[in-house]
Amino acid sequence: MATMDHILTWIYRRWLPAGVLWQVKTREKVVYLTFDDGPIPELTRDILEILDQYNAKATFFCVGENVRKHPSLFREIKEKGHAVGNHTNFHVKGTRGGVNRYMEDIRQAGAVIDSALFRPPHGLITRRQVKVLSKEFSVVMWTVLTRDFDYRVNHEECLKRAMNGIRPGAIIVFHDNLKAREKVLYALPRLLQFLGEEGYETEKLG
Repeated sequence: MATMDHILTWIYRRWLPAGVLWQVKTREKVVYLTFDDGPIPELTRDILEILDQYNAKATFFCVGENVRKHPSLFREIKEKGHAVGNHTNFHVKGTRGGVNRYMEDIRQAGAVIDSALFRPPHGLITRRQVKVLSKEFSVVMWTVLTRDFDYRVNHEECLKRAMNGIRPGAIIVFHDNLKAREKVLYALPRLLQFLGEEGYETEKLG
């Protein structure tokens, strides 16, 4: 049975302009792990260590404000061979401002995040913003939202959501923020173990 998340995503995919990336087109057994909202010392380094253990690569959509607070942690993400993306400067919802205000916040983040990848916080963005952003960025959404940030979703449910969405080219969203910490630390190594057993590799976007 389709969940409300699946139904809303289905509607949203058809409402937004073409060109937004929801899944990578491939027949290869590869998935794309992504982490939003960091970097933060309370979780990001733990994620990096887990990824290292499984020789996995990922993409970190970073908030400019956090990059300025933790520049060495941001450098570590890149030095370990992972990709980074722009997640705005102050975690701004696109639906709460016009195009110019939104672009200014994104450019502020771009001053410290050199990337052509962009993901809107909360997935909230207008059609007009997508059209403007697409001139400079690849706008990346997701195939699977684990809801690791949601207090109503427990550890096992978070892991199950991730595992149920595995297919070639799937883009899976986790978060490196404090709300998600315990669920990410539980689900991520188990997911990577499962992916390995199923013959999947994890790659970075871009």
